[in-house]
Amino acid sequence: MASPNLITISRNGRSLDCAIASISLPGEEISGDLHVTLETEQGALVGVIDGLGHGVEAARASEYALSVLKYYRNDSLFSLIKKCHEELRRTRGIVLALASMNFKEDTMTWVSVGNVEGILVRMNSNDQPNIERVLQRGGVVGFKLPPIHASMISIVPGDILVLASDGVKPQFVGDIKRKEPVDKIAEEIGERYRRGTDDAIVLAGKYR
Repeated sequence: MASPNLITISRNGRSLDCAIASISLPGEEISGDLHVTLETEQGALVGVIDGLGHGVEAARASEYALSVLKYYRNDSLFSLIKKCHEELRRTRGIVLALASMNFKEDTMTWVSVGNVEGILVRMNSNDQPNIERVLQRGGVVGFKLPPIHASMISIVPGDILVLASDGVKPQFVGDIKRKEPVDKIAEEIGERYRRGTDDAIVLAGKYR
């Protein structure tokens, strides 16, 4: 897995430091797993898109979705997913997890369609890790869309968001070191937990 890409999104005195680690299925030249890291009017829209399968057609579906998200980035998550669903009907479809952050209000709204993992790691008053998980709803954007269930939670500086496609084993959740830089977190998850039988992508973001 290549060294993670680093991206910082800043607005309203807050920022989100993101690192993305990705790798395509061995034998494929292109990955069907893409990331979303966009500045919005309220803060940031970040996410992981997983085109079904792998290779060129999976990448095509993910790229369509990414173009929709870029154009409508300030819409609600419900609206974004519905728009992606309509645009992707002639593709093989995608699964994805998205998180919309409001830097002014210190809140995050997130949603997952399909088997894309999303967790938020923070410390409680006893300095112990407290993990919250996005609610995953089965379905495929562009083929069979489930009822969308987006939830809003508060966030504070120091919180870490991790999103990962199903090319990453879900056991990574218990192995996140909150005090490490995000590039190290993304790299270690990708190296230790990628399955090797599919494209894989990890997005790690620290709120500041």
